[in-house]
Amino acid sequence: MKHKGENYFDMVYEVVKLIPRGRVTSYGAIANYLGLKSGARMVGYAMNASHANPEVPAHRVVNRNGVLTGKHHFGNPDLMQKLLEEEGLTIEKDQILDFEKYFWDPSTHLL
Repeated sequence: MKHKGENYFDMVYEVVKLIPRGRVTSYGAIANYLGLKSGARMVGYAMNASHANPEVPAHRVVNRNGVLTGKHHFGNPDLMQKLLEEEGLTIEKDQILDFEKYFWDPSTHLL
């Protein structure tokens, strides 16, 4: 992806806004797509800072195993799961069931 002078957080948010409803991606997949040298950790920092922006569906970004590792950043620890369940995903013990079925890879889906 070409960087247009945007900061990392803005680049991450632009990708997250493209995740379709009912799909999820991982911090690492976003970092890979953007070519971020600081990787998944930087994407995690961006997601933690995104909760004031309702245009960024941060609930659709999970760890590489489909675990809701960012749920404690939503104010209500059940909100991330609730939002994903409203989109048709099933969560058990903070993990998305059939994660591979719902995984959206920006490197594959965005050109």
